[in-house]
Parts: sequence; structure tokens; C-alpha cells
Amino acid sequence: MRKVVLITGASSGIGLALCKRLLVEDDELHLCLACRNMSKAEAVRAALLASHPTAEVTVVQVDVSNLQSVFQASKELKQRFQRFDCIYLNAGIMPNPHLNIKALFSGLFSRNVIHMFSTAEGLLTQDDKITADGLQEVFETNVFGHFILIRELEPLLCHSDNPSQLIWTSSRNARKSNFSLEDFQHSKGKEPYSSSKYATDLLSVALNRNFNQQGLYSNVVCPGTALTNLTYGVLPPFIWTLLMPAILLMRFFANAFTLTPYNGTEALVWLFHQKPESLNPLIKYLSATTGFGRNYITTQKMDLDEDTAEKFYQKLLELEKHVRVTVQKT
Repeated sequence: MRKVVLITGASSGIGLALCKRLLVEDDELHLCLACRNMSKAEAVRAALLASHPTAEVTVVQVDVSNLQSVFQASKELKQRFQRFDCIYLNAGIMPNPHLNIKALFSGLFSRNVIHMFSTAEGLLTQDDKITADGLQEVFETNVFGHFILIRELEPLLCHSDNPSQLIWTSSRNARKSNFSLEDFQHSKGKEPYSSSKYATDLLSVALNRNFNQQGLYSNVVCPGTALTNLTYGVLPPFIWTLLMPAILLMRFFANAFTLTPYNGTEALVWLFHQKPESLNPLIKYLSATTGFGRNYITTQKMDLDEDTAEKFYQKLLELEKHVRVTVQKT
């Protein structure tokens, strides 16, 4: 029986590289590409099938920043599938990033220079906006849209006799100091990306607490610093090219510079082969690359507590009730 894997944000970057690597690992998979742009998704589907004709690849249109789209996609998926073995919650945005030049030059001459470049801590701010659903765009795209997708697909995920797995694309940039339960959408701050990734970590822990007994397990990964559309939004490609000699040198001191989407998927692919019930829900699994270009997995204990995770989960449930009423009226 084919394993069924759903991947959001599958048409480019980490998501696309993940599709390619999973089919190399198992060309009998059924991959479902959940993408916003259907023309790109269809092109990816055709390319994957050309390389792996024995695989089964389907597409579904979903924009996780639009709840109507999430509900519609969920309805289609429940009609087409009986279960999902794994869902990669990978789609995400970092809109209009601004580089803090003062923090950059200050960090260059400090002992934290490697840490700063590995995590982008204190370097990036973003301009967020309100979506048509009345939510902060980064929060809805990176966290809440995926949360609603999971809630809708629960019947296809919770099977205690054969566990299903959720794998979230988080970040080393997920910082506790940028998250607040009182402002979990980060409407008052300037680092919504970091806040959303910390929220992802909290949500993953809470999902394990509430659903492990039903056969659903959740883990978070960080792909490292890989050159994708997201990182090209921070600096244009030619700047990355100019910086590459320095970055390659820093790779001998810091393992976070995976650089390519292929390298960035190392932890995501590794998790796919693990028994989800054997993994530590409080650990973040990190893709890493040595100075000589060898990929490996490392781990990091997440800076959070389970009580905060559960409180955040309850807040999401309350927000879910509100948005369901709003969506039904439209």
C-alpha cells in the first residue's frame, strides 16, 4: 500500500527539493502537492512523474493565508484520500524583510558573529499586514492556516494502529523573546517571522500532548540557511554571490549554512524514516552541513514549556471558533 504524503509549499525552494528527495528514497509514494499557484504545481508534477514514472503525484490548490481556500482544499482532500501518513507543513512567508544595518555592523565585531549569521537573531524585521480574514498575514500563513488544515484533516490522521506524522518547517530564528501569549499574532511587534516560528514550536508540542494517544505525532525541523525565494527576499542573489566566499569559510565554524534547498531538506527526509512515536517532541531537528559539504542532522532542545504550549493551543481553538462563524457567514 502506497504511503500518502502531503506537502504544502511544494512548488519551489525547500518544498520542491523535498519532493525530489522523497521520491528518490521511495518512488512508490503518493505525493500530494498543496500549492497556491496551480500552474507551477502542475509543472512540478509533470517533472516529478517524468523522473519517477512509478510514483503517484497529485495536486491540490490551497492558500494557507486564506481560510476559505483551506476549507475548500480540506473538503477536496477528504473526498480523495482515506488517510495521510505524513504531512509536511512547509509553506511560509517572510514579507518585506528589512536588514538592521546597525545590528549587523555591531555584531560583526562581537563574539556572537557566527551565532548572529546562523540564526539572523536581531538582524531582520518585517512589515506585516492584515489578511482578508482579519488576521496578521505572517501568523495566518505560517501557523494558523496550517492549524486549520490539520483540524480539518484529523479524521485522515488519527489512527492509533498506524501512526501519522506532522513535520513543521520551523527555524533557528524562533525566539521566545519575540512571542507573547497576549499578542500571539505579533500585531505589535516587528519580528513576526520569528514569532510565528516560535508559535510553530509551541503548537507542535501541544499537538503531541493532545493527539499522541490517537496516533498523531508532530515534530519541528529547521532547514538552515538555504538560498530560496525567502532568503532572496532578504538580499538579492548577486549579494549572496558576493558573500559566498565568506559564508563558505564560516561553514567551518557554524553548521547552519546548508545553502542549497537539497541540503536544507536533510532533517525533513531523515524524520520521514523514523518511527514518530520514538522521537522527542521537545527537540528541534536541524539540517546541518559541514565546511566540506557533508550533510548531517543535529538537534536542539526547544526553549519552551508545555504549559505555555497548551495555553497557546487553547487560544488557537478559541480563534478557530470565531473564524468558523465568520467564514460561514461569507
